Amino acid sequence: MFDIEYKGGNGVSFTTKKATLIVDPAISVVGLKDIKTKDEIELATEERFVVRNTDARIIINGPGEYEVGDFTIRGIAARRHLDTENDEKMSTIYRIECGDVRVCVLGNIDPQLSDEQQEEIGVIDILVVPVGGGGYTLDATSASSIVRQLEPKVVVPVHYADPVLRYEVPQDTLETFIKELGAPVETVNKYKIKSVASLPQTLTTVEVSRS
Repeated sequence: MFDIEYKGGNGVSFTTKKATLIVDPAISVVGLKDIKTKDEIELATEERFVVRNTDARIIINGPGEYEVGDFTIRGIAARRHLDTENDEKMSTIYRIECGDVRVCVLGNIDPQLSDEQQEEIGVIDILVVPVGGGGYTLDATSASSIVRQLEPKVVVPVHYADPVLRYEVPQDTLETFIKELGAPVETVNKYKIKSVASLPQTLTTVEVSRS
């Protein structure tokens, strides 16, 4: 039905036969070449992760409801990790539905999800979550806490230490999160989802190698 690939930082792609959705394509912020989004759906959790390709199929970078290709998307306003309660909500959580599979993508958000946010996210099957910490994004403990709140079948961790990437602040290793969560681990180059029935029945961490 669709494939998930990890590009580095928060960059992730979801590909079906009809469309490709690119999350946070501006990976030049971590020292890589921005992901090409010509004719693709560009989806950003924050304004600074937008490439703004004029040839993109659509650019989505905020709350709202969208229907594009095989994807039904809901954007939910969120506070960034470093912001205070008085600051404007400048991050966006996304709930993405493709066929019968429900995905949630978290950016660099505050570790406390409100009841309203949890209700809008709803029941999900796959959670894409940054885990590197360093005072910049969710760390292993806060990411694991959100995983337990949302109860997905699969967790795809992103934004962790990688010698090829240049983060603004040092990031924890993926192994730190894996140990903290304590779920079985599957390592793949590309995560292929056929249907919700094909997903693990118990919580599993899927490590998608950076491509």
